[in-house]
Amino acid sequence: MENKRKKPILLTAFGGNALIRSGQKGTAEEQIENLNMPMKQIARLSRKYRVVITHGNGPQIGNLLLQQESCDEVPKMPLEIIGAQTQGQIGYMIESSLETALFETGINSEQYFATLITYVLVDEDDPAFQQPTKPIGPFYTKEEAAGLSYNMIKTAKGHRRVVASPKPIAIVAHREIKKLIEMDFIVICCGGGGIPVIHKERKFCGVEAVIDKDLASSVLAREINADIFVVASDVDGAAIHWGSPDQRLLKKVPLDEMEQYIQEGHFPAGSMGPKVESIRQFFSNTGNRGIICKLEDIEKAIGGKAGTEIIK
Repeated sequence: MENKRKKPILLTAFGGNALIRSGQKGTAEEQIENLNMPMKQIARLSRKYRVVITHGNGPQIGNLLLQQESCDEVPKMPLEIIGAQTQGQIGYMIESSLETALFETGINSEQYFATLITYVLVDEDDPAFQQPTKPIGPFYTKEEAAGLSYNMIKTAKGHRRVVASPKPIAIVAHREIKKLIEMDFIVICCGGGGIPVIHKERKFCGVEAVIDKDLASSVLAREINADIFVVASDVDGAAIHWGSPDQRLLKKVPLDEMEQYIQEGHFPAGSMGPKVESIRQFFSNTGNRGIICKLEDIEKAIGGKAGTEIIK
């Protein structure tokens, strides 16, 4: 156990493309197949690191909302319950793929793993609750939207429900996660940014909101004192002047330079912004490595050969 405790801690945050690729329907078979490649990387990395996995759940949340909006024969579940359902659903698929990868690597009998349904504390006075901006679920016609009690916005594809996206303050189960890490478990947690809860009358209460997965992962990475925090998605890293002839992929970037790029507005809030902010917060608070990279390049990025990394 002592040798295991000396292994550095790696937290990897998988984007939604880890499970459902562009153009796919999102069947269980497709999602499990898509996990094969990243889980093989995790299996190999588990020899050198104590690993924590977080993940997105946007497509899965959307599918469950669409299913329940299409059926009036069973009670509709609140967003917090649907979030918990997706954590269990995706956790199972990750565990299934990870078990296969560990077996193929020859270390399945030596490595344990566990999925945690994870609460994330938010502030009930967060300004985000006064101006919901996060679209979720199916699209509706103007007439359909008029008959719903949700906050709605008009989009190019129709009207859509919006909820708040408050800032994560703390991961409620971070102590339990640390204990599992100390025991060399691979921990799967904070699915979809976690289930947002507030303190009310000396207990935690769920709220109708969605937390950004990367920002929640950054909070957890700090709480467990991760040595490396990797945000893995479908792009090679962060780029400035995106979509223009001057577009340039950032590689190793000093903190003050990255903060200048943030101020100049190079990273939109709806795409790269949270990813860059998550590694910026992590590096600023710990001085440890924060990296954005392509899903296929996790091992290369940890080896310093791919991705965007903040440095001193």
